[in-house]
Formats: sequence, C-alpha cells, structure tokens
Amino acid sequence: MGKDYSIAVLPGDGIGDEIVREGLRVLQAAAEIHGFRVRTTHFPHGADHYLETGELFPDSALAECRDHDAILVGAIGDPRIEVGLLERAIIGGIRFKLDLYINLRPIRLYAEHLCPLKGKKPEDIDMLVVRENTESLYVGIGGQFKRGTPDEVALAEMVMTRKGVERAVRYAFETARAAGRKKITLVDKANAIRPQDLWTRVFEEVGGEYPQLERDHMYIDAATMWMVKNPEDFDVVVVDNIFGDILTDLGAMIQGGLGIAASGNIHPGRVSMFEPIHGSAPKYRGKNVANPLATIAAVQMMLDFLGETEAAQGIERTIEHLLRSKRIPGLSASSGLMTDEIGDLVLGALGEQAD
Repeated sequence: MGKDYSIAVLPGDGIGDEIVREGLRVLQAAAEIHGFRVRTTHFPHGADHYLETGELFPDSALAECRDHDAILVGAIGDPRIEVGLLERAIIGGIRFKLDLYINLRPIRLYAEHLCPLKGKKPEDIDMLVVRENTESLYVGIGGQFKRGTPDEVALAEMVMTRKGVERAVRYAFETARAAGRKKITLVDKANAIRPQDLWTRVFEEVGGEYPQLERDHMYIDAATMWMVKNPEDFDVVVVDNIFGDILTDLGAMIQGGLGIAASGNIHPGRVSMFEPIHGSAPKYRGKNVANPLATIAAVQMMLDFLGETEAAQGIERTIEHLLRSKRIPGLSASSGLMTDEIGDLVLGALGEQAD
C-alpha cells in the first residue's frame, strides 16, 4: 500500500478557489494512478474571511498547517484590503514562522510558441532558481519617520547571515548534484553592495566541496540582461531574496508567462508550501476562465518534494504534451478554454499515460 499524505489547502482570494479546485482534482487522480492517498484540510483565511471576522492568519491555523505534510496555496491578495496586509500575514507568516528558507523556482520552456524570445527553443530554457527566502529586505526591519511630510524618511535593512546564505548555497549545490546538472551561477550585487560579498565568499567556500560542478558569478543587472539574451547559459542559479524575487518573474515570462510558473517554499525534511506565483486576479473571480496550469505545476512540485517522483513526472509530461500539441493553446485567461476544461484535459492525458 502507498503512503498517506495530509495537505493543508488555502485557496485564498480571487481565482484561488477555481485554480485550487483543478489542482486538487489532478492531485487525487495522480494518487489513484500511483497508489497513494491524500487527505486535505481547507483553511478559509483570505480577504473574505478577514472582512467577515477581522482575523488574518492566527497562530492556531499556522500550528494546524505545521502538522500536515505540505501546504498548497492558491492566490492571496484583494484590492478591498490594504496592499500587502494579507500577503505579509499569510504567505509571509508561513514562510518566516515555518522557516521555509528556500524558494525553488523551476524555469522551463515547454513549447517554443510560448516563448517571447526570438529563436529560443525548449532546450534553451531549462533552469532552477534557488532563492533565499527568509532574509534580505523582507525581514521588515525599518520604518518611516515624519511620514507624509516633505522631510519623510523611510528605512529598510537588508539582513544577511552566514547561516542563511550558507544553507541556501549548499541547497543549490546539493540540488544541482542530485539532478545531474552541470553549473551553478551565483547572482548578487557585491560590487556595489559590499556586504553582499558574504555571498561571494560562501559560494566559493561551499563550491570547493563540489568540484564536479562548474561555478559562475554574475551581478544582478548583468544576469537580467543575459537571461534574456542567452538563457541557455543558466542551469542552476542561487540568489538572495530581493534579487531572486525580480529575477524569477523575468524567468516566468521567458518560459511563457505567469500562467505556468510555480514555486516551492521549502525547508527540507519539514512541512513546506507550494503555490502558483501569479496573483489573485479578482476581475476573473467566479468566471471559470483562469488557467490552472501554474497550480497544477505547484502540485507536481509538491509531489516531487513528498517523494512521489513518478507521479510528479507524470504530471510534468502531461503539461508538456498538452502545451506542445497546442491542445492547450495558451496560458492566459483568453486561451479559449475554461478553467475546468483545462483540468479535464490534464486528467484525460494523465489517464492515457496510465493505460
């Protein structure tokens, strides 16, 4: 008999309910095909819950999530509420309080027609970005003085610790070695932000333990340029939190857009969180037009993290087949397919693989 997994589910806001619904359909189908079982616990926390109750994301909900094997999130954010309030409380709360110190972002082009870069093919865009996930400018140290006056001052501290940097760098090298990849590129801005030479030094020290892997180093401004010009030069990238946030959105666009981009917020060996990286798109809420592939890709990442490698590979092959064949012609809400129709296509193709 296969394993049992408990998954905490936070659909969140906007299109969250619709895309998570399809992601869970695929998860259950994969479980049936590959002989494991999944139990889900749904949490209501998001904009509607906050407006009804005044509650953001209490410690009791976090404690419940901690007792699961993984967390699946749909989308967080709503224009009715102060910008960033929900995101900091829910996404930020889970990341920081569960110490999910890695943000893992695969950037893979499945079909040439999806790429906005001329002449780039699937074999040119296949990289993993390892983003440090709990430090840098996101720690919230700082504030404002004389707000709203001509003399206003705003301060934000960029925090880097050797522990935080080293565990991210080591994760990148270990992941590259396990995946059979060849090169790791460090991206920082140590020439202008001198304290970031902590990254440079740790990268060289840890890299010395992995002589089989080639090492490269780029500054963030150059990296954004080369990711557009020569994406084939990137294999595994390790980068700090703020620069990684920017770089991975660029990566999402060269792989076809936010409609396919997923991420894992990971602490190896502990409960971790998986999500599409697009927003909540409230204007599409309830219309059954949002593309759920990014959430389905997040399910694929979650299964890989849980050790259900065959199930994860089956979902990824299905996504690739449907996009290359143009049975799913695009990744936006105007693809011509409804949300549940895309889910049906994925389920059908998964079933075909299993036959």
